[in-house]
Amino acid sequence: MSKPVASGEFWDVVAITAADEKQELAYKQQLSEKLKKKELPLGVQYHVFPDPAGTKIGNGGSTLCSLQCLEDLYGDQWDSLKVLLIHSGGYSQRLPNASALGKIFTALPLGEPIYQMLELKLAMYVDFPSNMRPGVLVTCADDIELYSVGDCECIAFDQPGFTALAHPSSLAVGTTHGVFVLHSDGSLQHGDLEYRQCHRFLHKPTIENMHHFNAVHRQGSFGQQDLPGGDSSSLPLHAEYVYTDSLFYMDHKSAKKLLDFYKSEGPLNCEIDAYGDFLQALGPGATAEYTRITSHVTKEDSQLLDMRQKIFHLLKGTPLNVVVLNNSRFYHIGTMQEYLLHFTSESTLKLELGLKSVAFSVSPSVPEGFSEAACVIHSILDSGCRVAPGSVVEYSRLGPEVSIGENCIISSSVIAKTVVPAYSFLCSLSVKINGHLEYSTMLFGMQDNLKNSVKTLEDIKALQFFGVCFLSCLDIWNLKATEKLFSGNKMNLSLWTARIFPVCSSLSESVTASLGMLSAVRSHSPFSLSNFKLLSIQEMLVYKDVQEMLAYREQIFLELSSKLNILCP
Repeated sequence: MSKPVASGEFWDVVAITAADEKQELAYKQQLSEKLKKKELPLGVQYHVFPDPAGTKIGNGGSTLCSLQCLEDLYGDQWDSLKVLLIHSGGYSQRLPNASALGKIFTALPLGEPIYQMLELKLAMYVDFPSNMRPGVLVTCADDIELYSVGDCECIAFDQPGFTALAHPSSLAVGTTHGVFVLHSDGSLQHGDLEYRQCHRFLHKPTIENMHHFNAVHRQGSFGQQDLPGGDSSSLPLHAEYVYTDSLFYMDHKSAKKLLDFYKSEGPLNCEIDAYGDFLQALGPGATAEYTRITSHVTKEDSQLLDMRQKIFHLLKGTPLNVVVLNNSRFYHIGTMQEYLLHFTSESTLKLELGLKSVAFSVSPSVPEGFSEAACVIHSILDSGCRVAPGSVVEYSRLGPEVSIGENCIISSSVIAKTVVPAYSFLCSLSVKINGHLEYSTMLFGMQDNLKNSVKTLEDIKALQFFGVCFLSCLDIWNLKATEKLFSGNKMNLSLWTARIFPVCSSLSESVTASLGMLSAVRSHSPFSLSNFKLLSIQEMLVYKDVQEMLAYREQIFLELSSKLNILCP
């Protein structure tokens, strides 16, 4: 991917959003390393745009801020640019092995050296810029769109207003996505690729509303031909389906309209959803009713309702063009369960992308279960260690007497002889505290909810660590339930903010200490943490040493290159 790209054939700008300046720095360091190693196309401007400090503004707010950054950087020139905008802000509490270095830099079991989500995004969208007018294509860091169209067909983003991709999906999937209500075209023929107009857009609708607004299609019914493929191909004959969203494009005129609005409004004080708040305002059938529905927002306030009304009136009447991809699939890899499903089971994504069970690693033969296998990425495993089916190991070194149970995620760790119980999540970070390099390892159960929070110390008994009452765990660890036990907002007490993870002078010691915590909980035997310096996951991310973590990965890379006889760049 290291060749220079010709003008007009590729993106002029690739912009990645970040939650804050700390994350911005981490992303810039990784982009710099990739460019140095010639792992990304040259001749493209890569930028990272952080959200402003203060109130969470959502991916819609990040989009508005990014438009401002583009104008600041390029002035009048930005109206001629083709921009890929990738939303990767947030700290990935549902997939914490992506928390430190970012979702867009999630490793995939593919390639030598390993591809990350950024490279996959650039490869998937490689044909878009040459069939696109100047404007902004908006996508998220943790989703994958795969599709097939005819040899002479291509996806074009050349219409005024907004243009979105649409994928056939079950009604159940539609309840968690955006759903398009399409104008009827009267055609009985449905090819792989169709250009349609959207009457209105529904954001995470109920099944009842999908029917009410005529968003539901029926496969194999009279007057409607069967779809050629895609998710609907796995639906039974006569099954109902809807068209759901993924990425969208806005032409420069629409982007400029949003930017001018942002300038007039000043700093944002509420969360805006790029899908729920922008797309629901589009199409001739759009009504302001959605602006009062707050079931899908994390924080409801009068400012949000006011902002939604303004955006609706700003965008009302703007067309929403839909590129219907009847032979396509949309995948999300934003949670631990999705990550394990797609990397270890015989999922369609694994088959379509050619994901490997052992990718750029030295590993004993990976055991396979009836329907799943282990997955090893950019790691060195001793021939005497065992990784059970359904588990993923990335950026790690495992010794000869290590046994990893099923359905585990092991990330960036060095493990000597030990047994890691099934359904464990283990991820080590390099941290720099007062100028000293140290290590800490987060560990919890795959079923634990890191986002679940309580407001008072009396309520922390509602929290669970590996299915065990958190108060009981504190007794085992000789820790007191005081405000000092938690970092950050004292009205938001959770496993994410609990200072329970030991800080050690070496990577392997930090893993051993955290596994000792778990072993004590499982055996109900004391394991005092009172003599350790302790961090919460939230604090680990504040103190993380990105350069050291990248150096650790590079060390494994050089060793693997030597063992696998791969030419280093």
